[in-house]
Amino acid sequence: MESPDERNGNDVRQPLLQKIPAKKEAEGEERLCIDEMLQRYCGEFGRWQLKHFVLTCIAWALEAFHTMVMIFADQEPEWRCVGSDCRVGSSNCDMDSSSWEWTAGKGSSTVSEWGLICGEKYKVGLVQALFFAGCMIGAGVFGHLSDSKLGRKGSLTVVCIINAIFGIATAFSPNYWTYVVLRFLTGFSTGGVGLTAFVLATEPIGPSKRGVAGMSTFYFFSGGIALLSGIAYVFRSWRELFIVSSLPSLLFLLIVIPFISESPRWYLVRGRVDEAMKLMHSIAKTNGRHVPAGVTLALDDDMENNNGETNNAVEGSLKDVFLSPLMRIRLLITVSISFTVSIVYYGLSLNVVNLKTNLYLNVFVNAVSEMPAFAITAVLLDKYGRKPLSIGTQWFSCVFCLVGFAVWGAGPWKSVRMVSGVLGIFGMAGTYNLLFIYIAELFPTVVRNAALGCATQAAQMGAILAPFVVVLGEELPFGVFAVCGLVGGGLAFYLPETLNKPLYDTMSGMHEAESENNRGRGEVIC
Repeated sequence: MESPDERNGNDVRQPLLQKIPAKKEAEGEERLCIDEMLQRYCGEFGRWQLKHFVLTCIAWALEAFHTMVMIFADQEPEWRCVGSDCRVGSSNCDMDSSSWEWTAGKGSSTVSEWGLICGEKYKVGLVQALFFAGCMIGAGVFGHLSDSKLGRKGSLTVVCIINAIFGIATAFSPNYWTYVVLRFLTGFSTGGVGLTAFVLATEPIGPSKRGVAGMSTFYFFSGGIALLSGIAYVFRSWRELFIVSSLPSLLFLLIVIPFISESPRWYLVRGRVDEAMKLMHSIAKTNGRHVPAGVTLALDDDMENNNGETNNAVEGSLKDVFLSPLMRIRLLITVSISFTVSIVYYGLSLNVVNLKTNLYLNVFVNAVSEMPAFAITAVLLDKYGRKPLSIGTQWFSCVFCLVGFAVWGAGPWKSVRMVSGVLGIFGMAGTYNLLFIYIAELFPTVVRNAALGCATQAAQMGAILAPFVVVLGEELPFGVFAVCGLVGGGLAFYLPETLNKPLYDTMSGMHEAESENNRGRGEVIC
């Protein structure tokens, strides 16, 4: 009869990398996964996690600066007549250039400096599309790098360096095409900021606190947009605005990054157990707790084998995700939902921003109005779960988009349509941010950032297409947004619930847990 160790050795379910036979555990040694160690000895969200969370999430404000600066830098400013041939209320495209002038001067925006109006107006949209295209590529690249040797903190450092360099360089663009290239390169690095910051901020947090903390990351993004509107109000020149909005990335590198720690989960899957344990002891000490002697970390797929060591790096890639039927289905569904959600979120945002109101005040109000959606979602997240909330928020948005599609755009119905758009983006803002938490919990540590990177790429593709939906007219965009919300909510039905489940570290650990659940033998802890 085979011993348990022999049976484990012959088990056909193997991890991503073959483990070297380990030495026998010391007497009384306790092997725990990170979630259980946080719950029992370190604290799920104490002083250490709070400090680390706030410092890391400042990066979201930097992403908001680099993304939303285009609203102000590429705006079409007001103009006035200076000649007798000028006709107020008419298009300046039909007038001689000497009969009118820009009210704030040619240097107020890229549009006024390079004449991006009339037949050249498409170039403004081209810059925006290429920026998001850069974001899409960067999300995939840095999603992979942060899961591999570069790590979460290393990737965040690199993207902030690139952002600072190309963001400041953009201010010195001598012509339009140089500006386009620099914005694309800035977008490439910006695409990796949010996903690396999100994973780095939430991985050291315990399972019962992770949902609320994850939703709270997006206050920093909305806060960054609100702060940017004030900065843009003070610095009216687009060149000055790019310098001032890019300098915080440099300050973040010099002042904040040194006080941010690498993720203990990344250390663990890379086989660097000593560094992971050192960090766990630091978390416990700062939180006023203590990790007893003899307690050590283990990957979730090592828990069954008490003789296993975690000394070898366990790696994963998108190839491994597609080779796994379970992971492949999850990735395709989450990518599709991210795409539809982004079309609605950015599309409705453009509709609100294009209202004939003060641009600076309008952007500030829009940023602040998203915050209640984060708060409500955070409160409901741990009560009703990720799946019901994902479905509900998308269909909430869908209902109000249908109202906007059905009503007339004149008279009192114009106000109804405007309110419908605000409530539509209110619901979709909650979904957009909830997806980060949901996707992070659906995939193990070895491929978590790669999966988030794919979802972010799909979201950026939706952001590229959203302006083209908006130009369809007054009511048709609402119809498209309603369909996207309906489809996205329907797809969420096929995802599993992740409420109060652990963050798995390895593919094999997650497969083992799912297999046991499917066999009706209950959930595993790690």
